[in-house]
Amino acid sequence: MLLEVIATTVSDAITAERYGADRIELITGIREGGLTPSLGLIEAVREAVSIPVRVMVRPHAYSFMYDPSDAETMLRDIRHIAGIGGLSLVMGMLRSDRTVDEELLIRLIDAADGMEVTYHRAFDEVRDQLEALEVLKRYPQITDILTSGGSAVATSPEGMARIAVLQQLSADTPLSILAGSGLNAASLKDFLAHTAVSRVHFGSAVRLDGDPLKPVDPRRLEAVRRILQP
Repeated sequence: MLLEVIATTVSDAITAERYGADRIELITGIREGGLTPSLGLIEAVREAVSIPVRVMVRPHAYSFMYDPSDAETMLRDIRHIAGIGGLSLVMGMLRSDRTVDEELLIRLIDAADGMEVTYHRAFDEVRDQLEALEVLKRYPQITDILTSGGSAVATSPEGMARIAVLQQLSADTPLSILAGSGLNAASLKDFLAHTAVSRVHFGSAVRLDGDPLKPVDPRRLEAVRRILQP
């Protein structure tokens, strides 16, 4: 069972590693759903922890549609991240018809130079998640899809039902469903039983007072880790 935890600072990353995270998603702009962190922060976190780090590549929070200047910014960021070494990426992009923007996806994957990729919650805004899943299966560098099942929170009946379907459809592929949004220690056992996912993503629920603008809380994180232990 993989536990991914959002970090927005070096201290977050260190605490996450110390208290049970298997992987870090490094972002800024947590209230905006995550934006590209600074190169200084990326380098510092890379040096501070030994667990895998996936770096958000998202130039703005307006939407998941990107114009040519946005695409160029993303390409530059990816090249810089690749130059640091030992990192992976988190990204997602849509066309105006709410399908995966494969043209941009291919350009960014090419620039990623072999780095693994999580396709983020842009997936929850596609017009057809099952169609999008088949598209993303074509790209071996995409190892994870972060999703709430198209629902506001993954723990809703609709979210759990859809995540269970996505999990079944990806079970015999290299692509993993990374469930996130609204997960917490109290509901986690029931969620896992309903969905059968093997990867979960935590943000505010493992922060002090459940506040996204406060640091990672060791006690909350340890509580989640205990539930996930085999």
